[in-house]
Amino acid sequence: MSHRTIPTLFLTTSILLNSILAGGIYYLYQQEQSRNVSPVPEEDVEDPPLAKYSYPNLKEASYNSEEITFGPIQDEQDSYVTRLFTYEVEGLTVSGIAHFPVEAGDFPVIIMVRGYVDKEMYTPGMGSNPAARYFAQNGFITLAPDRLGYGTSDEAPTIDFADRLLAYPTILQLIADVKKINSSLDQVESLAHADQERIGMWAHSNGGQIALSVLELSRQEIPTVLWAPVSKPFPYSVLYYTDESDDHGKFIRSAIADFEDEYDVERYSLTNYLDWIDSPIQLRQGGADDAVPLEWSDELHETLTTLEKDIEYVTYPSADHNMVPDWEKAAQSSLQFFEKHLSQ
Repeated sequence: MSHRTIPTLFLTTSILLNSILAGGIYYLYQQEQSRNVSPVPEEDVEDPPLAKYSYPNLKEASYNSEEITFGPIQDEQDSYVTRLFTYEVEGLTVSGIAHFPVEAGDFPVIIMVRGYVDKEMYTPGMGSNPAARYFAQNGFITLAPDRLGYGTSDEAPTIDFADRLLAYPTILQLIADVKKINSSLDQVESLAHADQERIGMWAHSNGGQIALSVLELSRQEIPTVLWAPVSKPFPYSVLYYTDESDDHGKFIRSAIADFEDEYDVERYSLTNYLDWIDSPIQLRQGGADDAVPLEWSDELHETLTTLEKDIEYVTYPSADHNMVPDWEKAAQSSLQFFEKHLSQ
């Protein structure tokens, strides 16, 4: 090798090494940049179908007032008449029965929320008709929805617990629809019309669980009477009654287990949101009740009192789940409660 080729070889080697070094630095720079750039966002994952019925989500929901469709008079007595009605909830039709005073005038409205009844034996107003008749005889309009799957109502979606959770929007929508009830009544030429600003609620048994939930979610004051309400947390409020089913609760327990895998049950339990209630409550409980233990209402009263809620509590030591033999006393005290809170 000549002496003249050595500088050339050195220069060539130097250039090659510099190129490799520059390439390595550029590679490291690119790697660092890739770490600093946000990744392409993944597609939004849809919420499971019942997520919108959690208490926090339902509290943010709004309900536009729609007209109620009333049918012809079904029964006419000296002091009241009855009509069947329908209205819409989330695109589904809900049926019900209404009681009206026969006199002309504007009357307060009481939403009637019944307890559990087997579908096979259900007829419109079962569980609420006796109280509805009593209130109508004494100057109140009552609206008792059948709920989805009952009467001529549409069926709830075929998802476990959908019928239970849709019970809350069913009542909330009906309360909103009272704002347009008079235009609906004009179409059937009813003598009785509603004072649309005076709305109360009466509920019994499992209907009490629905009514408490509605009070938590409604964001308005609705004077409410509760007779022997189911007031324990979900899912215990369901599991407590599983032995009454033909399979001794096997299906229900399995459905609850699946629900708990997909949802946070704490967001579906009324006992976590009792502080949201801003309505006066009258609570009545029978001491001989074999469906709703006296201790449940004792505990509910104690909790609401601790939360400084407006609650009036009376027990009837000998009364059963339907307030017998003290039904008249309970009904009269409930009437007085509504007269006090819904008077003009």
